[in-house]
Amino acid sequence: MNQTVDGRAPKKGAPVIEIDHVTKRFADYVAVADADFSIASGEFFSMLGPSGCGKTTTLRMIAGFETPTSGAIRLEGTDVSRVPPHKRNVNTVFQHYALFPHMSVWDNVAYGPRSMGVDKRAGKGEVKRRVDELLEVVRLTDFAKRKPGQLSGGQQQRVALARALVNYPSALLLDEPLGALDLKLRHAMQFELKRIQREVGITFIYVTHDQEEALTMSDRIAVMNAGNVEQIGTPTEIYDRPSTVFVANFIGQANLWPGRQTGRLNGDYVEVNVLGSTLRARPGDTAIETGGHATLMVRPERVRVSMEPPIGDVASVRATVRDMTFQGPVVRLSLAAPDDSPIVAHVGPEQNLPMLRPGEQVYVCWSPDASLVLPAADIPTTEDLEEMLDES
Repeated sequence: MNQTVDGRAPKKGAPVIEIDHVTKRFADYVAVADADFSIASGEFFSMLGPSGCGKTTTLRMIAGFETPTSGAIRLEGTDVSRVPPHKRNVNTVFQHYALFPHMSVWDNVAYGPRSMGVDKRAGKGEVKRRVDELLEVVRLTDFAKRKPGQLSGGQQQRVALARALVNYPSALLLDEPLGALDLKLRHAMQFELKRIQREVGITFIYVTHDQEEALTMSDRIAVMNAGNVEQIGTPTEIYDRPSTVFVANFIGQANLWPGRQTGRLNGDYVEVNVLGSTLRARPGDTAIETGGHATLMVRPERVRVSMEPPIGDVASVRATVRDMTFQGPVVRLSLAAPDDSPIVAHVGPEQNLPMLRPGEQVYVCWSPDASLVLPAADIPTTEDLEEMLDES
């Protein structure tokens, strides 16, 4: 496929959407604050964050359903900030698919190009060619004559996708489209969406509060919080090298310990005083002065637990077992450091640990490369994060 509505191949990597210092206010409430980034042609770009972070408002401004208070939104180089939705070459797929129940799958997909007179403009048979092509891409060719009510939730979503893609938009906007599906189907559809996006080559802009969805499908992710874009990067960059405590805590699970950066060492490391010890760690992207407050991040899967003192080039502290929870592939160990700070470790079978009991003393360690020093910030509790996700 890989073409726009006029048949031109998109220029791979060129900006399709440019968000140029966009702010959106509703009376005194700032929903989006000075968002400034671009989205490339052929990119799967996700906006991720809790309820009220500004991600859906940003998507609605791209679609034309909201107008920026200040700044500009450009589509393929043209300012469309005040262009109505039906005159923008973008389509939106919502959580509720709004398929025509009286029409077949084929006619649902054909509705758009028929109403635009594509056969008159591009030649007889163009609508059929497009619809047949899209049904093949979404793997619904054998269901073309069925009505939406005869389809599963995942199949209905693929019809909605085909209908949105059949006019070859510059970008497809997806507002939490998997939210209505059950967990197993949602996981399957994550891979389907990515496959479809790769086959059609059209830019997907995806809004979600689900970290797993964003990490699984995206080329890049914009993590948003309270109207601000906290960080934009690839899933690996966002996970391994978050720029703030919020990003570290919102993406996956993380040990976050407040402390002080006490010095810079030769090479690529700094010293931090946390957990009652002085440890070596990777510096983050934000410079922290010697003696300044800082936060040390270590992912639970990078923590190793042993009964004997570890050897080698590792950061190590003593810890007391508080609780153990079986989670299938790993056991989640809750521990306490000498200063009573919580430590979480995800222990796999490769660590060969004996059965531990609450109150036992162990050693926890990690490679200095597995840790990252972030600017000091209030560290959300588990209850804080659960509340944010519940609101989403």
